[in-house]
Amino acid sequence: MPKRPGGTSRRPTIRDVAADANVSKTSVSRYFGAERERLSPELKDRIEASVERLGFAPDRIAASLRGGRTRLIAALVADLRNPYSVAVIRAAEMACMDAGYSLMICNTDNDPATERRQLAALDGYSVEGLIVNTASGDASALSELSEQGLPIVLVDRRIPDLACDVIGLDDGQAVADCVDHLIGQGFTHLSLVSEPVAGISPRESRVAGFRAICRDRGIDHDWHELEADAPGAFDRLVAERLAEAPNTAILTANGVMTLAVCHAMNRAGPDAFARLGLLGIDELDWCALVGPGVSTLAQPVDAIGRHAVRALLGRLSGTLTAPAGEQRLPGRLIPRGSTKRG
Repeated sequence: MPKRPGGTSRRPTIRDVAADANVSKTSVSRYFGAERERLSPELKDRIEASVERLGFAPDRIAASLRGGRTRLIAALVADLRNPYSVAVIRAAEMACMDAGYSLMICNTDNDPATERRQLAALDGYSVEGLIVNTASGDASALSELSEQGLPIVLVDRRIPDLACDVIGLDDGQAVADCVDHLIGQGFTHLSLVSEPVAGISPRESRVAGFRAICRDRGIDHDWHELEADAPGAFDRLVAERLAEAPNTAILTANGVMTLAVCHAMNRAGPDAFARLGLLGIDELDWCALVGPGVSTLAQPVDAIGRHAVRALLGRLSGTLTAPAGEQRLPGRLIPRGSTKRG
């Protein structure tokens, strides 16, 4: 750590990083700015090593007050404990770093009041863009920010009346792929399990898509809205579906529901996975390890995070001028033992 006169520690500066890396101050500034890609890989590695060695952090707020840019992107996340959110935000952070930006993450814990407080707090950080996986359908605060010129990209969940780019899974095709896989495996009764829809767009899309494709295929079906923290409801559902075995399968609308159903199937007895089919939307690390392996529909989480940043930077630079729209990306079916019959 550099020393102030008298021997006390002081915050390292760009000048310190340049001296440590044996480069110019201009090169260090480029490393943290829009011209980062003009630096050679060797030069970037040297600067990065010096930044880490000295513990240097650019003063983004001071830069904005001097008329510069903070190069800060904020991500407002509904539930940072959700593996989907973790994977998407990690990909977005990597994309931001590649472009010379930093990502500030704000968790709302699925609470609309917390979301409003976080949005109000972000106003003081001079962020240049906002990625939102919203917990609510309230567009008022986001609309105000958008009207002030802040580019906003929504991930997964759309908000009516908010003209922003939306990046997420192609829910209709994903559900169709799941249903067709289950039918192809010989299942004749399908049950969809979702968290309460409550106006949350991907849940609405998956439920509507499931019902439509099952009607189109002429397959017997039902769907259930369950709270993840109500294990008794999952136990009852699994018991009812086991009574209809062996040609019944459960399709879970996200990883939270897959975990809850797996717990209920484990409680139901050692033969539950052999008698009842299970397929979950969201690929999680443990899915291959439970029972005979849980079949999943993997979301393209890395592509979603990177596409969200690309759209945001396109709006910031002015290279993306088309009207705001939705970009829906395909999932990937991963069949395992939980959907094999016989």
